[in-house]
Amino acid sequence: MKADIANLLSGALNELSKVTSAKALEEIRVSYLGKQGRLTGILKSVGQLPPEMRAQVGQEVNTAKQTLIDAIQGKRDTFEAQQLAQSLTVNASFDVSLPARGLRTGTLHPITQTIHRIQDHFFQLGFAFADGPEIEDDYHNFEALNIPGHHPARDMHDTFYINMDRLLRTHTSSVQIRYLTENKAPCRVISTGRVYRCDSDLTHTPMFHQLEGMVIDKQIHMGHLKGLLAEFLSAFFERELKMRFRASYFPFTEPSAEVDVQCVICDGHGCRVCKQSGWLEILGCGMMHPNVLQHAGIDPDVYQGIAFGVGIERLAMLRHGIPDLRLFFENDQPFLRQFP
Repeated sequence: MKADIANLLSGALNELSKVTSAKALEEIRVSYLGKQGRLTGILKSVGQLPPEMRAQVGQEVNTAKQTLIDAIQGKRDTFEAQQLAQSLTVNASFDVSLPARGLRTGTLHPITQTIHRIQDHFFQLGFAFADGPEIEDDYHNFEALNIPGHHPARDMHDTFYINMDRLLRTHTSSVQIRYLTENKAPCRVISTGRVYRCDSDLTHTPMFHQLEGMVIDKQIHMGHLKGLLAEFLSAFFERELKMRFRASYFPFTEPSAEVDVQCVICDGHGCRVCKQSGWLEILGCGMMHPNVLQHAGIDPDVYQGIAFGVGIERLAMLRHGIPDLRLFFENDQPFLRQFP
């Protein structure tokens, strides 16, 4: 048996010395080391030998197998080196000393970065995060927010209806009702997410992102709301900004206000962005309407709430000086690489 193994190895090495192609090399490998190979067949037959011979023969076979594997690999390395040399000769313009091309590092989308920035600020103030479905029912999107079926405010939302009762939510305020129904007061909560309205131009898209925040507790008033928003806007824009409240109307807050901030482009001196007024309208807010609290099962005589909502794209546009809202959704790589 030992002589058979030696002769088999000698014949295999002799064949390898005459090989001139990678294809022929692979054929030799399969003929000796494949599942049906000659050396593999001897290795399989070791189990049929007398016990006292198995160890010695098995060792001989394994030694021969490893010798053949090393010889085949050496021949393969030779072929690969020859192929590389030939390639470099044919493609003389290929300079192997040039540095490799670097890989671009991916970045988060600017809207995602803005959402994370907002969330980090409010989480530090002890706010919880709430989320809700984007396909909403009429009750949570309108009725529970003090917007009954005949209310003219429904026309302001330009709603995408799926059927008579299902729609794509027009604001994240619907999350308030769902959260309060399950968790009750007191609470401090923000929610961020996609909302949908039939509108499209330089400053509006059919889908956009919105931040909604609320605080419900005893003896909460507009002073708390003003202080909270002043701190948030200054932290977001990383500068002290003048802020003013203008009386407004929203069905789910009473009293209601719209908040203007000193123009972040011209610092209040007047420019095209602020239409020479020095002010930018940025968000809506107010005291939560007693009817909304009652829909959530909260006694408005005991608890009061403050709430605010703002478009996240608008915040991102003002922070980065972006003139067209649609740039956020066109997936233009040179534009997105500006936000590392």
